[in-house]
Amino acid sequence: MKVLLIEDTMTSATVVLHQLDKLGLETRHVTDGEAGLKEFKSWKPDMILLDVIMPGLDGFAVARRIRQLERDGEWTPIIFLTAKTGDKDLEHGIEVGGDDYLIKPVSEVVLAAKVRAMQRLAQMRYSLVVLTRRLDEANRELTRLTSVDGLTGIANRRSFDETTKREWQRARRNRLPLSVMMIDVDCFKQYNDGYGHQAGDECLITVAKALEEQIKRPGDLVARFGGEEFVVVLPETNAVGAFRVAEAMRAGIESLALPHAYSNGHEVLTVSVGVATAYPGPEDDELSEGWLLDCADQALYEAKKGGRNRISVAQLKPAAQFAIKSADR
Repeated sequence: MKVLLIEDTMTSATVVLHQLDKLGLETRHVTDGEAGLKEFKSWKPDMILLDVIMPGLDGFAVARRIRQLERDGEWTPIIFLTAKTGDKDLEHGIEVGGDDYLIKPVSEVVLAAKVRAMQRLAQMRYSLVVLTRRLDEANRELTRLTSVDGLTGIANRRSFDETTKREWQRARRNRLPLSVMMIDVDCFKQYNDGYGHQAGDECLITVAKALEEQIKRPGDLVARFGGEEFVVVLPETNAVGAFRVAEAMRAGIESLALPHAYSNGHEVLTVSVGVATAYPGPEDDELSEGWLLDCADQALYEAKKGGRNRISVAQLKPAAQFAIKSADR
């Protein structure tokens, strides 16, 4: 343990240093407040023994400065050395950041007891800080895990729902376009049955990665909706821009050339995409992000019915589909 002694009286300092040495502590000694602050910043002691009455900065001022220098979560025990025993002096010492008092002349027994007590407190506090940091890390990891699909590693349904709800409200406030997509791997049941579940899982992982590669902006999100279905949310993206992204995704999956001998009409793995775009405003209380997703789902149904490996764009009601107000993506 490192102990910094800030004491201008050499007689007192010699006695204290001798006692600290007998306790097996590493010590440094300075004789004024400015030197003590400099040593505190460079050496980072575990404890400070601080004389109250010193030329220049007194002990109270030094303690206050030390507390100001400490960062969040840091704490260095400060024990004042003083001949002042009044209640007001004790109260003031605690107010400026001190933790305990030692009355001069310093008793070897009392000094050893107070040092051990501060050591225990410091160790307990350190253990608490470590535990808190581990808990914070565990909470962050838990939050991440609850937002990530366990198989594909991309966002999951929960993350998509939260993002879409947030973006819908933002689009309403600012009268911005919002686009969503529903994507389904064509004839996936036949793929899974024909090639096996392991191959099916690897297929979904490959598809998820290929879809994410087409996302260019931080606000865009690709998520696994469930099974072989994926969803995409594109904030501030009009119908033209959403169609371009959808086509890039459809073509990207087809270009993987993953063999699919069990597909109806296609020799490689393909996807079908349903796209829906809306410009919600503050007056559209009857609409929601769920409604927009339903529109994309209906468009996906039309794409599947039309032969798969294609994109269908939802034809929204006139009240919900306004004139395009933003530049193409």
